[in-house]
Amino acid sequence: MTFSYGTGLGPKEGSKMLFGFSADQIADTDKNHSTCEKIDRAIFKVIEAYNKLHLPRAAWGTGKNIGADGSHWNLSEHNSFSQRHIRYGQWGGIAYYHVADNYIAIFSKFIPCGVYEAVHILDGVFSQLKQDRPDFLHGDTHAQNSVAFGLSFLLGIKLMPRIRTWQDLKLYKASKEYSYKHIEDLFTNDNINWEIIQKHLPDMLQVAQSIMAGVIKPSTILRRLGSTNQKSKLFQAFNMLGRVIRTITLLEYVSDKELRHIVQGATSKCEQFNKFAKWLHFAQDFIKQNKRDEQQKIIKYNHLIAVLLTFHNAYSMTEALVEMEKEGIKIPAETISSLSPYRTRHVRRFGEFQVSEEATKILDLNLKPFVTDELLKKATVRN
Repeated sequence: MTFSYGTGLGPKEGSKMLFGFSADQIADTDKNHSTCEKIDRAIFKVIEAYNKLHLPRAAWGTGKNIGADGSHWNLSEHNSFSQRHIRYGQWGGIAYYHVADNYIAIFSKFIPCGVYEAVHILDGVFSQLKQDRPDFLHGDTHAQNSVAFGLSFLLGIKLMPRIRTWQDLKLYKASKEYSYKHIEDLFTNDNINWEIIQKHLPDMLQVAQSIMAGVIKPSTILRRLGSTNQKSKLFQAFNMLGRVIRTITLLEYVSDKELRHIVQGATSKCEQFNKFAKWLHFAQDFIKQNKRDEQQKIIKYNHLIAVLLTFHNAYSMTEALVEMEKEGIKIPAETISSLSPYRTRHVRRFGEFQVSEEATKILDLNLKPFVTDELLKKATVRN
């Protein structure tokens, strides 16, 4: 079922490639036994296993840096969800992914083209699945606004998007009384209203607690606190707090070269995953389904296949590195850290496949190459 829908084949074509399954069985299983929540739980199980592997943890990242980015998927023009994307010039929707710095995609969601991505940037972090909270959250230029900065700060997450439109942003001083010799021209003359932040801080903290308790989604709050609701005192308080946090973030971004590399690297991994997921949806270049729930399930199925292949590649690379070390081949640590599990040349997409429990391989999740110990030591010193 996952293979048939996640690759775009559909049940009829999928049954031709899978022994022992009919198109009716595949379609009936999807209709009566599959939901987005169940697919998310399956994805989470794969992520749990992936995080136990030594190679991603030692060579690629801690999983505490999360990047968010969207990818355009074509839809039929005659669809209530479909919108015409200005950049791509086509009708469709946006598959929005959260990808950790160790290359595993932890969250996916299908959103309209016209939606501001900043509205959904926190949903992947505070989904129903209980996973570790990241320390840093990165995104593209569209993944930032002042309210999102303020809410992220209260949730204990540092929002650090890649910002392209610097000329449209203002930097604020804590008070007009302060003066900075070399960077005075960077700041605007507008003031920060500290009184409104202080007055509505209990309300803002209550909103943050509701999100952390799973009572409400962050996207619901950010949607209600949009630019159309500027008269709301809560919006004004979040907006002021966000201006303070964004100013600090921008100053750090300007002064820290390594930080700019981290932000750029996080968003680049998201873009790599977008291409990886699209490559796996090889049977079609668009989503046929017209119902929104079915469209969301297609993105989830494709996401599940992508994390399964990411896990498979990472484990196979670990086995290969261990074998090379046994043969006396020395691999530089820098080479290991530059590898990526988004490999596709060895994957056979077309053909006949047989599902067999007897072929299931028992995996040794404690397997590790010795060279990764050197990478872990370097990471510990750097942190």
